[in-house]
Amino acid sequence: MTPVGGQGSSPGAPRAVDVARLAGVSQKTVSRVFNGERYVSADVRERVLQAAEHLGYRLNGAARALASGRTRSIGVVALGTALYGPASLLIGVERAARDAGYALRVVNTLEGDPAGVAGAVESLLEQGVDGIVVSEPIDEGSVSLSVDIPVLVLGAPAAFGGPRAVAAGVGAESLARAATEHLLDLGHVTVHHLAGPQRWFAARDRLQGWRAALAARDREQPAVIEGDWSASSGYTAGHELAAAGDVTAVFAANDDMAVGLIRALLEAGLRVPEDVSVVGFDDIPVSAYVTPPLTTVRQPFDAVAQEGLRLLVQAIEKPDAEPAPAGDPPVELVVRASTAPPPTDGPYPAAGSRDSAHAPPATTD
Repeated sequence: MTPVGGQGSSPGAPRAVDVARLAGVSQKTVSRVFNGERYVSADVRERVLQAAEHLGYRLNGAARALASGRTRSIGVVALGTALYGPASLLIGVERAARDAGYALRVVNTLEGDPAGVAGAVESLLEQGVDGIVVSEPIDEGSVSLSVDIPVLVLGAPAAFGGPRAVAAGVGAESLARAATEHLLDLGHVTVHHLAGPQRWFAARDRLQGWRAALAARDREQPAVIEGDWSASSGYTAGHELAAAGDVTAVFAANDDMAVGLIRALLEAGLRVPEDVSVVGFDDIPVSAYVTPPLTTVRQPFDAVAQEGLRLLVQAIEKPDAEPAPAGDPPVELVVRASTAPPPTDGPYPAAGSRDSAHAPPATTD
């Protein structure tokens, strides 16, 4: 078996000079490729990587860190949860970091631990990471930290001092507004909201997007029902909304709650979407297969992770450059069978005219 190693590895292991010879380039070029430096053509990079794979060569991480002053690792502070949104964002960050040539070191926090974020950041700093991603979705109170390496904050207000903090949002407010506008465009006079727990920044953003959409069209804002992201809380809310007798459209802050909500509406004798239309949020894999298939907005987890990691890597590798602004994440409405115009004989009359301005791009599954 061909031994795998790099500089400083055992005798007989492939070396950088062997890779350079096989690829027909200099050792400096091999070093540039493995350090992720620019100004290496795609053709040369591919030749070097193919030669390294053929020889079983891997650059020794410790040697690379000594040479570059960087460990090529990024720390992540994330809430330890299996919920679809945070877990999907973490997967997107891991994929984007790997594509950029960085390893991830993840420290999970626990809900209800105000010191969790600060402790996680300190732990990552002790490990010598080159940058930190904070993907902390819950407001645990003020976090006062001054970090001297680049920090990327995803989906929450920036809470870190220092000149190299960048932020990238998941666009929850815009997505929530698109979901609400879709229901208004169908002719519903107003839209009820099943919100997520308000300690979560994402739940607040979705609530704000719902309010903004109704305010822009001078529509009534019904009382908000707060759930806990679970289908069971959506089920409880569904019975409450069914008993109200004046509901034709509901925007739920995530798909799980929307699924529970629909179950309760059906049990109460209401048809979806003929009597009540429902829009969810996230586009979880099962949402296309429930009855009826759920109209929802798709969170752009990969796009947000890639944009955020681009900003963070730029801050790491070009510390003197002006931080680039984050781009706006895409808004994608996925229209399925859980939404329709309001019933003509229902508690609300059908709207006389439908607003169509500023409608978001829609896809149909």
